Order: sequence, then C-alpha cells, then structure tokens
Amino acid sequence: MLGQSIRRFTTSVVRRSHSEEGSGKNLPFSVETKWALLAKMWLYFGSAFATPFF
Repeated sequence: MLGQSIRRFTTSVVRRSHSEEGSGKNLPFSVETKWALLAKMWLYFGSAFATPFF
C-alpha cells in the first residue's frame, strides 16, 4: 500500500517535470564553452588539491 502510493507520487513528479533534454542541461553550470569549463574545473580541483598544503 505504501509502496504503491510512493511509486504513484514519484511517477507523477517525473511526468510533471519539463526539463530540457540533452547533455549537460541539468548541471548548475554551463558546459557550452569548453575553455570556461576548463578554467572552472582547474580552479575547483586545484583548490581542493592545494588545501592540505596551507
């Protein structure tokens, strides 16, 4: 009973969501320009790598 109501709820939520289709459309940052993405990734991973040394 509970499983059926949860399944029905999740199915209705998925049907109501009208997100854009395609690669990278559900990310919180843009992947359109590869150089900007490279700079963001370099800063993110570089800062995480450098943190233990400070």
